[in-house]
Amino acid sequence: MTEKWNLNSILGCTDDETVMLDFDNTPFKTVRYWALRTMRWHKLEGFIILKSSKDNYHVVFNKSVLWTENMRIVAWVSLLSHNSKLQKWFVMQCIKKGSTLRVSPKRKKFSPRIVYLYGKQDREIRSFLAYRNLIKNIIGKL
Repeated sequence: MTEKWNLNSILGCTDDETVMLDFDNTPFKTVRYWALRTMRWHKLEGFIILKSSKDNYHVVFNKSVLWTENMRIVAWVSLLSHNSKLQKWFVMQCIKKGSTLRVSPKRKKFSPRIVYLYGKQDREIRSFLAYRNLIKNIIGKL
């Protein structure tokens, strides 16, 4: 696991080199379409989709990119998809200068669970999952 992940409260993890998307109120088929299209267009090697709650999904891509490229890709998806929730999430990540996704339980919601894997999983996805497991283990011991 690399040291690039930052604890953002105990609920999530923040990174600036991993392309991540947060789709709220979006059907799974739409999320999978945009994940595949984004991975292919931007050559991101692979991705995982995590379901955070009903019709709410996170996407994490495998290839490491610079922060400027990361935000360019997220802007591309949010504009082409016309997803207003993703557009709002994108703006918040720009303000924070790091992308954050929830990895632990929140109120009555369970931890996001992996529902789809595609392509390579050996770089940023491996790092994200290792960090996610670390957080879940810490929470489990509390």
